[in-house]
Amino acid sequence: MPQESSHRVVLIVDENSNPFEMSCAIEIFGLDRPELGRRLYDFRLCAAGSHTRMRDGFFTLTGVAGLEAAEDADTLIVPNRPDTEVPRAPEVLDTIRRAHARGARLIGFCSGAFTMAEAGLLDGRRAACHWMWAESFRTRFPQVLLEPDVLFVDDGDILTASGSASALDLGLHVVRRDHGAEIANHVSRRLVFAAHRDGGQRQFVERPVPEIRDESLSPLLAWAQERLGEPLTVADLAAHASVSPATLHRRFQSQLGTTPLAWLTSERVALACRLIERGENRLEVVAERSGLGTAANLRARLRRETGLSPSAYRRRFGPGAGEPVRA
Repeated sequence: MPQESSHRVVLIVDENSNPFEMSCAIEIFGLDRPELGRRLYDFRLCAAGSHTRMRDGFFTLTGVAGLEAAEDADTLIVPNRPDTEVPRAPEVLDTIRRAHARGARLIGFCSGAFTMAEAGLLDGRRAACHWMWAESFRTRFPQVLLEPDVLFVDDGDILTASGSASALDLGLHVVRRDHGAEIANHVSRRLVFAAHRDGGQRQFVERPVPEIRDESLSPLLAWAQERLGEPLTVADLAAHASVSPATLHRRFQSQLGTTPLAWLTSERVALACRLIERGENRLEVVAERSGLGTAANLRARLRRETGLSPSAYRRRFGPGAGEPVRA
């Protein structure tokens, strides 16, 4: 049996909530991970009433706990819904305020930023919301530092995702923050979803769906991931794909929202993180095996991607991290 987790994640489901974001939360935080030998989180659903009508009346949610289940949450996921102009139930907002006051981490997917702003918790704080609602959000909550062009915002104890699919981006970011890059990459592979997407919402605002879809980059990405320790260049990637560097750049921007070089660097940093988590303490070895070249470049890239130095990352996510210090 998987080892139980003591970190409780609770999702509040409100009237007209989106089923997709609820499913994302269940998939990332709620499923057993027997292959890892432990459950990553203790996950619960709760709602203000015994019957909660989901978005557009697709179905009614029953049989979940009441709002009292949120009172001991370590992480509370606030409700989201498309009718952003309709006020949230006072008892839901009070539950969220109490959770924040006692130090729980708050997460909002898509329109969840409206919920936290309505609760008065985002004034002077950074937040993300869907680009369709950016103007409305700024008008209603001018004191919030809205970042409309990003997939999600991590502002410490309050995290917000911009849209429905970015719930997965933010969820995987939380797993990475809590359990390290290797566990997050494992969960992302189970989801068949990128563990980290560069870029932001702007690509979707300007061109939601390309008229002509380029051939999938998946074979090229898989080929490159097996050779990260080699001196791969953008020219090497283009040559393997039998296209020009300019064409490759367009395909990366269209399909991944980033550049070939940025993707390659991000994958190398992720590999470096996995090596550190597995116990490799020699920075020169980590830098060489991950393709980052030098220990100095490793330090710079790791700090830029994670906000941590290699030693700080090792203390947080390396072997023995989280174990009690023995006298």
